[in-house]
Amino acid sequence: MSDGNTDVPRHIVSEALGPGLPAQVPAGEYEACPVTQTLQMLGDKWTLLVVMMLAERPHRYNELRRRVEGISQRMLTRTLRTLEEDGIVTRTVFPTVPPGVEYALSDRGRELLVPLAGLADWVVRGQAA
Repeated sequence: MSDGNTDVPRHIVSEALGPGLPAQVPAGEYEACPVTQTLQMLGDKWTLLVVMMLAERPHRYNELRRRVEGISQRMLTRTLRTLEEDGIVTRTVFPTVPPGVEYALSDRGRELLVPLAGLADWVVRGQAA
């Protein structure tokens, strides 16, 4: 961070980020960072909306598709698969004809709601200021 791009004093930034940050972060290291990967996943257009819907209760696929206006079938499938691979969402298949599929937040997904709520509070406070 240069001195001109923030109003936050350097000592506060150092305390928040911790010691040992290099002056230049190699691109490969940045891309491999789990924090970077998580923020990229959450920054996806549909991910937060799907997570917040599943925070209410489990949903069936078509119910999610109806509730998320503008999302294509392909993007909803892709979003749910990514969330499932990351351990945020669980997928339960019911032995019916045709098979029913229900998506719900996993324990890890419910844990994610805590920092998301903090972030949302921070954003709202910032808009009110």
